Amino acid sequence: MNIEDYREYCLSLGADVEEKLPFTMFKSGENVLVFYVCGHMFAFFDCADYSVVTLKCQPERIDELKAQYDCIGKPYNESHKYWLGINPRTAPDTLLRDLTRNSYELVKAKYSKHNLNKA
Repeated sequence: MNIEDYREYCLSLGADVEEKLPFTMFKSGENVLVFYVCGHMFAFFDCADYSVVTLKCQPERIDELKAQYDCIGKPYNESHKYWLGINPRTAPDTLLRDLTRNSYELVKAKYSKHNLNKA
């Protein structure tokens, strides 16, 4: 999936999705586009090097997914226990969409409950 199609897909997940370039003050992060739900990251990638999309995932699924798909590996700059990296150039579009939706739903579920408890 190309970068523009992926960006559009992330934005289509819900009206609550925001996109930002939050790391512009860092040379190595100035091109990192991050997608947020409930104020928390669920997907990000470097626009200048669209070879890894980092996504939140259930810890118990990560090793299985890595064993099953060559396109899944280490996340960029996140915990390997809770995040995975996927190559958007070699991953099947359906897998990339499914894992992105899963990431969005995980983060939204966690922080929607958190925000409700604060009220």
